[in-house]
Amino acid sequence: MLKTRYTIAYVALMTLVVVASNFLVQFPLNVEVGGVNLADILTWGAFSYPVAFLITDLTNRQFGPQAARKVVFAGFVVGVTLSFFTSVPRIAIASGSAYLAGQLLDIAVFNRLRRQAWWRAPLIGSLIGSALDTVMFFSLSFAAFFVFLGPNEPFALEAAPVLGIFAAEAPRWISWAIGDFAVKMIVGLVMLLPYGALMNVLRPMQPARVS
Repeated sequence: MLKTRYTIAYVALMTLVVVASNFLVQFPLNVEVGGVNLADILTWGAFSYPVAFLITDLTNRQFGPQAARKVVFAGFVVGVTLSFFTSVPRIAIASGSAYLAGQLLDIAVFNRLRRQAWWRAPLIGSLIGSALDTVMFFSLSFAAFFVFLGPNEPFALEAAPVLGIFAAEAPRWISWAIGDFAVKMIVGLVMLLPYGALMNVLRPMQPARVS
């Protein structure tokens, strides 16, 4: 019964993060840093989405990988449904696929490292999961190769200086991906603070198993 209540709470939190991220992705980050206009490469959604890894890791720590996967799948259903209503099918497919793959990889990595130093499993799991999420989402959404998922976006494919500051040029979506992953790394580090604070409150309620 207690596990059910906690799982429902985790599902609710994951749903909130997914909904918030889908909303915030519409708003560019209108800040300039070192001559770089972050609005060209980042939205506020990049800051809220990594919280999903914290929720997954806390679920995994407390109840194990099976419960964590249930929470992830619940978020997947919500995310895909929202994406199909708020964006084009190609973006919806990319978003759902990237979310699912990244979160499941995080669960697997976390579970392998959970018996090591307390910070290693959540940090490495979230970073590796975030890397896969970023590569899949931006590639499926904008790379010309994946045109079979939907029409290419000409603006995303235009060559531009990487991050708007380097001499080397690349399709704009490359800079978007780099900026997105940089934020995920920073937020992943910050999320160690609430994870560490909650460790002694949300203790494992079943023996950890590698699966």
